[in-house]
Amino acid sequence: MANLNCTLLILAAGKGTRMKSSKPKVLHEIAGLSLIGHVLAASHVLNANKQCVVIGPDMDDVAAEIKKLNSNAVTAIQTQQLGTGDAVKAGLAAIQDVGETVLVLYGDTPLIKPDTLVQLCEMLQSGSADIALLGFHADNPHGYGRLILDQSDNLTAIREQADASEQESQIDLCNSGIMVFKTQLLQTCLEALTADNANNEYYLTDCIEIASKQGAKITVVTCPETEVQGINTQAQLATCEAVMQTRLRAHVMANGTTLLDPDSVYLSFDTKIAADVVIEPNVIFAPGVSIGRGTTIRGFSHLEGAEIGENVAIGPFARLRPGAKIKQNAKIGNFVEVKAATIEEGAKVNHLSYIGDARVGSGANVGAGTITCNYDGFAKHFTDIGKHAFIGSNTALVAPVKIGDGAIIGAGSVVADNVEANALAITRAKFVVKANWAENFRNVQIERKTKK
Repeated sequence: MANLNCTLLILAAGKGTRMKSSKPKVLHEIAGLSLIGHVLAASHVLNANKQCVVIGPDMDDVAAEIKKLNSNAVTAIQTQQLGTGDAVKAGLAAIQDVGETVLVLYGDTPLIKPDTLVQLCEMLQSGSADIALLGFHADNPHGYGRLILDQSDNLTAIREQADASEQESQIDLCNSGIMVFKTQLLQTCLEALTADNANNEYYLTDCIEIASKQGAKITVVTCPETEVQGINTQAQLATCEAVMQTRLRAHVMANGTTLLDPDSVYLSFDTKIAADVVIEPNVIFAPGVSIGRGTTIRGFSHLEGAEIGENVAIGPFARLRPGAKIKQNAKIGNFVEVKAATIEEGAKVNHLSYIGDARVGSGANVGAGTITCNYDGFAKHFTDIGKHAFIGSNTALVAPVKIGDGAIIGAGSVVADNVEANALAITRAKFVVKANWAENFRNVQIERKTKK
């Protein structure tokens, strides 16, 4: 959409005490991204000229998260918890050159969709309204502020539950708190706010009645209730996670991914899956995973920060950790862990192995029980396995070490020195057989036991 010269304010000063957590509410995550991160991502489509997040005192961790997600965003401190109107005042005071419109969002509503925000802001861009508020029809409106409309569907007031008449209590059109104002009108309304209420706080919602009495055109845009669900408890966090997972699963399936049991697959906000990928049940995608066309991810695998090429087979029961790069036609089998390592085209690590800080060359085969001993207690070291090398089962490769192209490592070896190309390396002890030793041993032990 065209730039609205819009300033974005996200209110995120709430401590979230009902979460029963030491972590600030907006830093809790769904689909691998903080709640505030989801709101920032949804609002990105607006091309806002300024973005400001209002936080409380001693919320440096929230400020750091905002800086990480959007280095251009400003943080403002609401020094006292004096209501949403006071929070908006604090945000505006922290911004220079406020735009022509101001959109107010909340840091604990991660399910808001970009298209909904566009629709809301376009009411001002088109000249249809001076204020546009996002409302929803609630299945159970109890506890929500009711939206009072006149005969022309112009919003005239927001009536809180405690103040609603019996007739007003029957209204199911409720306030989400998300609204966009013409800036000059908002500033006028904020100056007129009073804290004449039971909580002695300044409520942004009171701006609606103030603006209506001044003859402002105030309209309501509606969206589904789930889209504006706020989060105050761990149970609500889980509910929003379920909604987000349903959206993400629908998205990847619509783009050609096969999920054999969708409800058992958990995706992250940034999971990228090409067409013709098959995902078996009970697979978890942490952030930073991309998968190429034609790949199969077998059941009970966990992937994070991994780049997977085309026509790859992963799992079952595989773990790919950050920095894993699995090239096309490679195979990572059951109970294999890969971390900070590149598995090149056509290579195989099929069973019970750990490959960390390493390269496995194209066409190489890593036998069951192989590990790269990459950590010496102080630093990580690199293992380089050449193309078409064959690593026998139960091999320990003590890094730093290089295995040349086409080399073969005998099963059960501990390799701490480089192996040249096409060589055979074996570190097993000499094979010794002592005939009848076991029978003689048993007889001696039986005799000793009998004497006792």
